[in-house]
Parts: sequence; structure tokens; C-alpha cells
Amino acid sequence: MSLGVGALVAESVVVFIIIKFLGAGYLIYLGVQAIRHRNEHTDTDTSPRARPSSFRLIREGFFVGVTNPKTIVFFVAVLPQFVSYENGAIPLQMATLGMIFFAIGVASDSVWALTAGTARAWFARSPKRLSHMGAGGGVVMIGLGGAMALTGSKT
Repeated sequence: MSLGVGALVAESVVVFIIIKFLGAGYLIYLGVQAIRHRNEHTDTDTSPRARPSSFRLIREGFFVGVTNPKTIVFFVAVLPQFVSYENGAIPLQMATLGMIFFAIGVASDSVWALTAGTARAWFARSPKRLSHMGAGGGVVMIGLGGAMALTGSKT
């Protein structure tokens, strides 16, 4: 049985609306849970055994970065535009551009990591701050879920 184009469009719009409302409902649920359980993060175990080692964190971060599809697409789609084919040594040029990208990424990510670590240490000093942070995150998720539910599609 063949459906017309109009029926397919109508069916896809219905599927979109269902997925949109399910996603909005889930965000609202997560927000409510974050608010309900905001005080559970105040008693976290901060002993050295509870935290992963620095080597493990660096190793996991490296594998996440290397397997990130955006990184692969960047190297395949963007870097070749900056290669000078007239100068030859294309693999060397690509390697140089890749290392420049890597150096910028390490510098940028290091700044973010140090900033996040400092902010986390500041929040961890006060259970009240952690509670407010959890509640604030919950309110934001509820707001995003509500906005998602109330906004229409552009089709």
C-alpha cells in the first residue's frame, strides 16, 4: 500500500510531535528529580580512593577526543583546504596542521579543566552552594522542557 507525499509528511509531523513531547517530559522529569535530590551531592566521598587517577582521566579524555566524530570530520573536511598542493609534502603539511590543532586544543581544554576544577572546589566547600547548584540545574531543565513543549515546528 503506497502512501502519498502528503500522508508521509503528516505522519512525520506526528512522529516529530510525539518525540518532542516525550523529550520535553523527560527533561521536566530530570529537572524535578534534580530538585528533589539536590542535597544528596553534599555528602560525596572526597577521599583519594574515590577519585580516579589523573592518568586515567587523561587517558579517557584522549580517547574521547580521538573518537569524536566532529574531530574526524574537521580533519577530513576542513584541514585539506589549507594545504598548498603546489609546495608538495602534503602528508607533512597535514601533520603540521594537525599538530597545530592539537596544541590549540590542549591549551584551550587545559584552561577549561583548571577553571572547572577551581569552580568545583569552590562549590564543594559549602554544602549549601552544592544544593543551590542542584536546584538551579533542575529549574533550568524544567524551563528547557517547558520551552520545548511550547514551541512549534517550523514546517
